[in-house]
Amino acid sequence: MAGHGAPELSTDGAGARVAVVASLWHTEVMDGLIAGAQRALADAGVSEVTLVRVPGSFELPLATQGAAVAGYDAVVALGVIIRGGTPHFEYVSAAATDGLNRVALDTGVPVGFGLLTCDDDQQALDRAGLPGSREDKGREAAEAALGLRAVLRSLVAPGPLD
Repeated sequence: MAGHGAPELSTDGAGARVAVVASLWHTEVMDGLIAGAQRALADAGVSEVTLVRVPGSFELPLATQGAAVAGYDAVVALGVIIRGGTPHFEYVSAAATDGLNRVALDTGVPVGFGLLTCDDDQQALDRAGLPGSREDKGREAAEAALGLRAVLRSLVAPGPLD
């Protein structure tokens, strides 16, 4: 969503409870992603933000599902996977991505996708929302979750007394 062509989303978070589920790996990048998400949620007026830390990106889907089932209105999933010399990158990236998508589809709870899949550390730093970064993917993931929350709320059919 960053850069040219990025959409403007409805990010009204009034009354919302949002969980930010974040990996523990790559501390500097994760600190930037979390801060960006928290800034976006605060700017949107989200009433309750809960930070949940998980060991790694592979664990994001299950914790995200737990937050969705626990009644959060949206979940922001944040992680970093850096390509290495083995197929591990492809397996973890695919499993985490597919799992997060499944959580959203199975629960109907918006999931902001803030999983960076990068070739090297510099690409991750460039997207982390840190001073000198070109992008703020933590903020974008939070805005996407709130934007989808607004879309889903607009699709609710009015009741017979409305």
